[in-house]
Amino acid sequence: MRHLLLSMTAVLGTLLAGCAQFPDEHPRPWGDQPSLEPQAGPQPSIEGEPPPTESRPSSPQAPPQPTGCEDPDPAVVATCLDPVGAMVVLPDGQSALVGERATGRVLRVQRGQEPVELARIPVDPSGGGGLTGLALSPSYHEDELFYAYVTTSSDNRVVRVAAGDRPKPVLTGIPKGAAGNSGAMVDDGQGALLVATGNAGSPANAANSQSLAGKVLRIDGFGRPAEGNPDPKSPVVAAGLTAPGGLCGTPAMGMYWVTDHIEGQDVLYRVRFGQPLGSPAWTWAERPGVAGCVADPSTVVVALRDAAALYTLHPAPDGSFTGQPTKVMENTYGRFSAAALGPDGLVWLGTANKDGGRPVSSDDRALRIEPPSGGTAGKD
Repeated sequence: MRHLLLSMTAVLGTLLAGCAQFPDEHPRPWGDQPSLEPQAGPQPSIEGEPPPTESRPSSPQAPPQPTGCEDPDPAVVATCLDPVGAMVVLPDGQSALVGERATGRVLRVQRGQEPVELARIPVDPSGGGGLTGLALSPSYHEDELFYAYVTTSSDNRVVRVAAGDRPKPVLTGIPKGAAGNSGAMVDDGQGALLVATGNAGSPANAANSQSLAGKVLRIDGFGRPAEGNPDPKSPVVAAGLTAPGGLCGTPAMGMYWVTDHIEGQDVLYRVRFGQPLGSPAWTWAERPGVAGCVADPSTVVVALRDAAALYTLHPAPDGSFTGQPTKVMENTYGRFSAAALGPDGLVWLGTANKDGGRPVSSDDRALRIEPPSGGTAGKD
């Protein structure tokens, strides 16, 4: 064990979660926010790590080296996984479900225990698809069900899974294409599931009110439009996505975010039910490969694949961003592909180093860390 990361100057507070005819949207776009070149920021700390001593390595950027699947890094929960496509933390805060994008396996992982395979969902990983979204049932405490967003040979769909049982489709027919098959899911904290869908390689799908592609959907556990949707007959609550990478939010504030890959840049949208996504809340012209995200009222943390880092931003109540964003954990664990929030405020991360990165012997991995602090720079 060693002190991997520098102490935080301000630890975040407890983070909170999570073919039909569709009506025309009523656009009310909101203003662009400027892109900033991220600055080097403080590194997050590992849960339960003591202060450094002379016997510990001094560099926070050089994790202990693994031997095969044995990884001495205290942040590492599970090793030797296939590239991670999605993850969700279980209510105990000590374990999580990890979905492998290309194999369709869903594993329960916990530090000090061997991963347990709960399901193996048939998937087609082409065009950015496969298993790319996981969410717990809104009534998980009673039914222990979970949901997955997957690409099959014929479509993209949402399936419901009970451990050890065959997955049951609940929402099918989401268009599939040569690209734009990725999706994301989150429990919205209000008894429904939010689902972000790709446009199947066609911007026309996202603009088509009769298509489920390129949308943010809000559904109940049976795939029906959730109670409280702007149009009670439609699951669509927002439109305009291309290839979403992550979905997160703070239900207490009704504020949700989705990362996306559009032509020429990566973006972060704020999702407001009943409105088009409009202009991005944040853009990255350098295209760092935005993936999963977690959020609380004061911070949004975005996992980056290609930039191999985490990016922290600070939203204001109106959805704009204040202060200077920061990039942390750069080139520490490689390509981050998934992120999830535990009930204790800890951040879980999955990697995809076997998919275009430089894997070490214990990749791919699931990690559990204290949330990064984004600093307190002045307003832009």
